[in-house]
Amino acid sequence: QVQLQELGPGLVKPSQTLSLTCTVSGGSITTSDYYWSWIRQPPGKGLEWMGRIVYDGTTYYSPSLESRTSISRDTSKNQFSLHLSSVTPEDTDVYYCNADETISGWTYWGQGTQVTVSS
Repeated sequence: QVQLQELGPGLVKPSQTLSLTCTVSGGSITTSDYYWSWIRQPPGKGLEWMGRIVYDGTTYYSPSLESRTSISRDTSKNQFSLHLSSVTPEDTDVYYCNADETISGWTYWGQGTQVTVSS
């Protein structure tokens, strides 16, 4: 079973770039068995899909965030990362990484990490 763990700074200043890393165990990020995504949830609101990276490194982004979002990976560490530039206080959210299993449709979630954008 895939397990995911998000890591990153809890506090980021406005206009800076937010970077989070998701460490994966129990499955390889280079396999086509999963899609690897970043999701966020504003306080009191629903989940927002931000983007994903797939087995060959191809990335897909939410149109509303595409200009500020980049997802990269380190296959040697079995990690994938989110980079969100020019952050504002509106980017204060809980950020999750997840894995969608392509055959079963199951989704595995990290525990989430709170990020606050404040000066």
